[in-house]
Amino acid sequence: MLHRNNPVIKFLFICAAVVCFFVSCSRSSPENETANGALPAAVIMTGKVPLWFQLTEEGAVLLDTIEDAVNKTALTPWTLAPNAGLIREKEGSVYLAVNRFGFIKFTPYNDGIAIYGFPGGDLWRRYSIGGFVFHNNNPVALLYSDDRFQNSAAPLPVSRTWSFSMESNLPFTVNFRALDMFPANEGWNVDTLRSGHDGLIYFRAVNRSGTEPQIRMLRTANLSDTGNNISAEAFFNSSPVKNTVFHSSLPPLPKGFVYTGIAKIKDSLFVTWEEKAGYSIGAAGFMLVSININQ
Repeated sequence: MLHRNNPVIKFLFICAAVVCFFVSCSRSSPENETANGALPAAVIMTGKVPLWFQLTEEGAVLLDTIEDAVNKTALTPWTLAPNAGLIREKEGSVYLAVNRFGFIKFTPYNDGIAIYGFPGGDLWRRYSIGGFVFHNNNPVALLYSDDRFQNSAAPLPVSRTWSFSMESNLPFTVNFRALDMFPANEGWNVDTLRSGHDGLIYFRAVNRSGTEPQIRMLRTANLSDTGNNISAEAFFNSSPVKNTVFHSSLPPLPKGFVYTGIAKIKDSLFVTWEEKAGYSIGAAGFMLVSININQ
């Protein structure tokens, strides 16, 4: 367990645990997994001093301060950069689908917060995340091949929807009838998957293999069923409104950095941040800080 009254031990333990754990998991195989289920990268205790983490293709790295992220990462189109644009809360835990990496889960653990990593390895590094939803209370992320900023030689991902459980630190692929109606081997690239403000699930499928591109926009109440075609107007109007991230406990960010998502876990705030310039992202990560005024 990590305590704020011993910052040196706290820093060394988290830094070593997070970096070594996420790197080793990304190179592991099912045979190396223990029978005890998923193992946490670290268990942390937050305080008034924020804990800053930067996301990479290998996982999360603890920073001394947010200033350590300034001018350290090249600006990259947002679909190609590690970032935590997709954040979800459920039953007291916080979930991230991290572009070019995999999943991260934060959950209460005794007096602290446990951090679990679920790296997708080389496959996730080749594709972009096009959505993050819950299906029957299980997290589901969509991988797709992005062609807006580069012409990738990688084939369309056949294993495009992924989930994880607490039985292992490795994510696994799942299949859904609604998306399987648009097979990758026939040129269909499902590039969007999200929950609408009406509680339905929306997705978009694009096929550019023919002489004329085909674009289908659909919604469904259950991914295990087929989807229903809808208009482009209905598809875009269903998108949840993004609110500005603000809380009095949030420290200021360097110039060019913005907060992108916020959640509460135990007595702490969990906030994602990015360095942004147009459609590009530089450094990106998350921050944890206590909102307990008695600390």
